[in-house]
Amino acid sequence: MKKNIKNYFKYVTGFIFCFLLRLIPFRPPNVEPILATAMPFSKEYGKLAGFFFGFFSIILYDVATARVGMWTLITGVAYGVLGLVAAVYFENKNNTSWNYAKFAILATIFYDAVTGLTVGPIFFHQSFMTALAGQIPFTLLHLVSNVGFAIVFSPLIYRYVIENKKFELSLSKLILNPKQI
Repeated sequence: MKKNIKNYFKYVTGFIFCFLLRLIPFRPPNVEPILATAMPFSKEYGKLAGFFFGFFSIILYDVATARVGMWTLITGVAYGVLGLVAAVYFENKNNTSWNYAKFAILATIFYDAVTGLTVGPIFFHQSFMTALAGQIPFTLLHLVSNVGFAIVFSPLIYRYVIENKKFELSLSKLILNPKQI
């Protein structure tokens, strides 16, 4: 059984960090830290936290940037599923770059197949072959960025954020004895 999220501060900080990085101008749309951040949080906090991290990362970004469309729900659910599956995958796995990289490869291919090969053909009447041809370079860049972030940042996030007791902010401490913080 996963730990209860008694400390929302780390989770919210990770979420805000991802959101702010995604707001960087001229950033390619498939170079973002969501998966690399969601994996360690899913490992520690479980399926529901993993799902919500991925789901709301997509939904709130689309809302904040006024880019909400039919794809928003599909991509949000797809990223949410990745967070949920990450919790299961990492349940008995060590915090290593190799474990994060393996998951990032499979997760990126799944995500890009589900989102890239469905949204265009279903909502924009694109042919499947056109969607596939456009998806190949997009997925290659997405793989490079997700695997790179997974190798470098995921183990660091787990070690220096999630496991770091100094980075905890308990609501009970804040309410009962704010001078301890």
